[in-house]
Amino acid sequence: MGRLIDTTDLEGTAAAVLHNADGKGQVLLVCEHASNRIPAALDNLGLDEATRLSHVAWDPGALAVAQEVSRILDARLVASTVSRLVYDCNRPPEAPGAMPKRSEVFDIPGNQNLNEAEKAARVATVYEPFRTLLADTIATSPTPPVLVTIHSFTPIYLGKRRDVEIGILHDRDTRLADAMLDLAPKHTELNARRNDPYGPEDGVTHTLKLHALPNGLMNVMIEVRNDLIADVDQQRAVGKMLAGLIRDTLARIPDQTEAKCRA
Repeated sequence: MGRLIDTTDLEGTAAAVLHNADGKGQVLLVCEHASNRIPAALDNLGLDEATRLSHVAWDPGALAVAQEVSRILDARLVASTVSRLVYDCNRPPEAPGAMPKRSEVFDIPGNQNLNEAEKAARVATVYEPFRTLLADTIATSPTPPVLVTIHSFTPIYLGKRRDVEIGILHDRDTRLADAMLDLAPKHTELNARRNDPYGPEDGVTHTLKLHALPNGLMNVMIEVRNDLIADVDQQRAVGKMLAGLIRDTLARIPDQTEAKCRA
């Protein structure tokens, strides 16, 4: 069971949760888009059920994969419990995508005319609890953790098919990504690529930049195409593969104290 934090979202439910709080593993997992839950007070943001279940509202399968990695590596896992359409915890408050008016081809009616007080309420009740839980978990770790964020992405975006199957994403610190990409062919036949389908230029490395880089923590963001983790068996298989890849990667990198940053 996850450990709930005190600060709650707009309907009184914790906005972030720490799974496997007593985990002793070196890795600290993060799943910013774990849930498609929209607090009742927001009237579903004016969206129909199909949209609320789609990839624009969350990262389907990502939490299940993260939980499997957590189980195998005995890693703690910080996860949001609120849809990224309410607030995207992988974006800073000033970013347009934090409370998007449009996501891919979908307009988000409940985000069209937010005033400053409404935006501030979402920051306070969704983003800040998530940010604080992650920061506190890092600060109270007995040794510097390795930060690994888990996401999923849609196989078709804006009508275009994506061939990449596993994305290994990084910002300035490339240590973990470099080694993972070198070792990936030994662990999977899936098509793994660097900073694909997204990269730092898309604003997706906010969590890494805010929590890992300033603390000198090794870090990586993993994206899995969601048609590959559509059911329990697939989620477990991909989680097992990623756990093995992460474990072997960490064994290859002896120095975890100084960040090697790409210019």
